[in-house]
Amino acid sequence: MGTASRLLIVLALVQQGSPAAVSTPFEYAQVHMGMEVRMRLYAPASPIAESAATAAFARIAALDRMMSDYRPDSELRRLQGNGDAWTPVSAELFDVLQRSVAIARKTDGAFDPTVGPLVRLWREARARRQLPEPAALQVAKTQVGWRHVSLDPSRRAVRMAAEVALDLGGIAKGYILQEALRELHTHGVSSALIEAGGDIVVGNAPPGRSGWRIEVPGASAAFAARANDLTNAALSTSGPSAQYVEIDGVRYSHVIDPRTGLGLTNNLTARVIAADAATADALSTALTVAGSDRWRTIVTRFPHVVASVDRVQ
Repeated sequence: MGTASRLLIVLALVQQGSPAAVSTPFEYAQVHMGMEVRMRLYAPASPIAESAATAAFARIAALDRMMSDYRPDSELRRLQGNGDAWTPVSAELFDVLQRSVAIARKTDGAFDPTVGPLVRLWREARARRQLPEPAALQVAKTQVGWRHVSLDPSRRAVRMAAEVALDLGGIAKGYILQEALRELHTHGVSSALIEAGGDIVVGNAPPGRSGWRIEVPGASAAFAARANDLTNAALSTSGPSAQYVEIDGVRYSHVIDPRTGLGLTNNLTARVIAADAATADALSTALTVAGSDRWRTIVTRFPHVVASVDRVQ
């Protein structure tokens, strides 16, 4: 899955002063989706915490196997081999695709789940440190467009143009972390924080506090204040700091503009707080693509979302 800048987020996980009998903090970490996934949760006893964390990590692994663009046997990759036929898919994959198309529509295509052909070109470009060939770039651009994806909720089926290649790197990580938080709750843990590669999702506040404290250097004052007291919400950061390639003196972000087919060069970092991690993940990507002149307009289409966008020199 795609990753966002994690260097711009520092978790202020302060040890609580409330009585130990109320709840005890536990921390766990495993590597999933090509990155470390960290959990901090509060539970009355170690067996409860370990059981919940084990189930949550298992849920992450299962969803990654389903939605990964890197795994040739993933459900996502198998879907792309079915041409333009209607194909039934799992409830989870259908949910992510529905969310992806809805967010693509509301962001005027700044977020687009069909950027797969361009992503593959840029993976090669990053490895060779050379820009994609203009002819190959032009062909890939014709294969990109969220309107090429049709969804039938009654059959939970998907149909795409034959040349479409999906890439859910801008939304799947957030969705998966949200599902992991839900799994924790199912196992009796409601106060928890999960973090992976710039995406954070939190449940109820830690014992004795009104919310989780998440420090976000460089964010606006309003955004920082919200992040400093966060409950049952998600925070995502997207920008060029962690993943980029420099070619002929120009820094190209791993985030691709579907309109131009090129990695972003605007050096924008976007931070989003939303009610769920899938929205936060996708929207933070979209705002960097939208740019400094359009991101505020897009945010107004998402009620209760808080965003902060700035240029990193």
